Amino acid sequence: MTSVKQKKKMSRAAREENRWGLAFVASPFIGFLIFMAFPIVFAFVASLTKWNGINNMLDNFIGFENYIKLLTDEKFWKVLGNTIIYMIGIPIGMILGLVIAVGMNRKIRGIKVLRTLYYVPVVSSLVAVAILWMWVFNYDYGLFNSIIKALTGMKGPNWLGDEFWVKVSMIIFMVWKGLGSSIILYLAGLQNIPRDYYEAASIDGATGFGLFRHITIPLVSPVTFYLLITGLIGGFQVFVEVLVMVPTGGLDYSAATVVFYLYEKAFSSRQMGYGSAMAFILAIIIFIITAINFKAQNKWVKDLD
Repeated sequence: MTSVKQKKKMSRAAREENRWGLAFVASPFIGFLIFMAFPIVFAFVASLTKWNGINNMLDNFIGFENYIKLLTDEKFWKVLGNTIIYMIGIPIGMILGLVIAVGMNRKIRGIKVLRTLYYVPVVSSLVAVAILWMWVFNYDYGLFNSIIKALTGMKGPNWLGDEFWVKVSMIIFMVWKGLGSSIILYLAGLQNIPRDYYEAASIDGATGFGLFRHITIPLVSPVTFYLLITGLIGGFQVFVEVLVMVPTGGLDYSAATVVFYLYEKAFSSRQMGYGSAMAFILAIIIFIITAINFKAQNKWVKDLD
């Protein structure tokens, strides 16, 4: 009789535990359904319509016309090209970040202050620093052109008004904005490398550059991989920088990105269906590039173990 009562108590406790377990599991799952799955499905349905945000979406079903139109849209291919060009800044930022991190991975006076200063742009308001850099790149009285004129006596380039120089300007700004993050992550990676590797390689006759090439670079490759993936995903989503610094998208759309064009079509021109189709194409591109990188990581990403 006692054992039956104990079993009932245990089963009751187990059921109670299961209910609480399901409640904890359900919370993120419901959040995923509401904030991820539903918007994705909704956007895909919208991409198959001529919805403008006001009319009845389902009454304006046009199938895959938006996608067909998008593939023949010259502006879309141009802004996609601009977006890819901006990604030149990703390897530049990683190389600079690693070099500076190696230099800062030393016990020298004031190093903590330097690390903090390098990280300030990362935590600063993107809009605020973009406005600051608008002044730096100003053609008439900007900092860069003032320095160029003082040193050479010549007028500097029209940084934000020229089709070529506006891309250079955006790359410089984006490298500067993300450099602190690269430095901090590389510093963490460098400090996790055991000194034994360097000592063993030195005994075998490895020099400074040899140590950097054969020890440092391979063993910080997980950090490089992380920065590459996040940089590519973020690079395809560049928007605020262009909107603040070049609100019109630049001369002949020379500074516009995919997300900038998407925003203009969806919210300025009220072509929500077309904008949704563009968002889906962009998501597919990001997914494919990310999948390729994950597939290829085994060939170059090394582990300390």
